[in-house]
Amino acid sequence: MEKPASAEYPIHTLIANRWSPRAFADRLVDIKTLHSLLEAARWAPSCSNEQPWAFLVASKENSDAFAKMLACLVDGNQKWARNVPVLMISVAYSNWKRDGKPNRHAGHDVGLACSMLAIQAETMGLATHFMAGFHIDKARETYNIPQDCEPMAAIAIGYPGDPETLPPDLRARELTPRSRKPQSEFVFTEQWGNILK
Repeated sequence: MEKPASAEYPIHTLIANRWSPRAFADRLVDIKTLHSLLEAARWAPSCSNEQPWAFLVASKENSDAFAKMLACLVDGNQKWARNVPVLMISVAYSNWKRDGKPNRHAGHDVGLACSMLAIQAETMGLATHFMAGFHIDKARETYNIPQDCEPMAAIAIGYPGDPETLPPDLRARELTPRSRKPQSEFVFTEQWGNILK
C-alpha cells in the first residue's frame, strides 16, 4: 500500500513514499539485505565522526531471539509487530570515546543513522516503523546494555503487507492519510517565531 506525502514543495520520491506501516507481508528479509540496511546506517554523518550508534537485531528466522525482543515492546506494539520479520533496537553511546564526557549529539546522530537505514529500506522495497513504545529497562536488562548507552527506539523492518491483516483499530490508522505540520509552524528566521517566507 502506498501513501505518498502531500508535500508543500518538491521532495525526492524516496522521501515522499517513506511511511511507517503496521501491516507487513509474511516474507523474511534475507541476511544480505539486512546488512545493506545496516551499511547505510554505518555511513550516516555524525559529530566528529563519533558514530555513537549500535543496533540489536532479531530476525523471525530465530524464533527465540525474536520472542525476546518482541517482549521488550509495549503491548500495543506487540499486537502488530509479532508479524514483522525483523525487529531492532537502536542504542546511543552516551559519552565521547575520547574523554568519556557526555555527548549531547549522540541521540541526534543515532537518528541520522536510522534515517539512512529507512531510506535504504525504501530503495529495496522494504518498510520501516520506528517505535518509542518499548520498555527501556527491560531492553537494558535483556540485552545487558551498558549503563553508558541509551536505548533509543525499537524498529520494525519488512516488506509492506495488506492492511486487512490488522485488527480493526489499527487498520483504520493504517488507511488514514498521512499529515505533517506546515513549515510555518517550525521554520523560523532572524528570531524564534519569525516565519521563513
